[in-house]
Amino acid sequence: MTPILQFIAIIAVIVGTLFSLVGILGYFRLPDVYTRLHATGKVGIFGVVLLLVATVAVTPLSIGKGLILIALLLVAGPVASHAIASAAYRIGIPMTGKRDDLQQELHSEPGRKGKQRIKP
Repeated sequence: MTPILQFIAIIAVIVGTLFSLVGILGYFRLPDVYTRLHATGKVGIFGVVLLLVATVAVTPLSIGKGLILIALLLVAGPVASHAIASAAYRIGIPMTGKRDDLQQELHSEPGRKGKQRIKP
């Protein structure tokens, strides 16, 4: 193994671990399920991808297998986060904050396009 690949692997492990730690910190510090999903879905995926880059650089794993795993993670991670957030919204888990764009869209009149104000 060349020193360049070792350097790439070390940097990828350090940065990937930092991304994962930020995702864990966001999971514990953020107030509701939607913002927690943002922290774990985005930051966590990039942490795992960087750890996979380090694995491909260090081990004899072929680059093709590593790229396929990275592509699957980049596709499946956001889809899973969206599915969980959509399910949480549909069962009525409240958002922490003042703005809810989906609430306006769901309660607008069926024939009209765009966001409508909800009349109390």
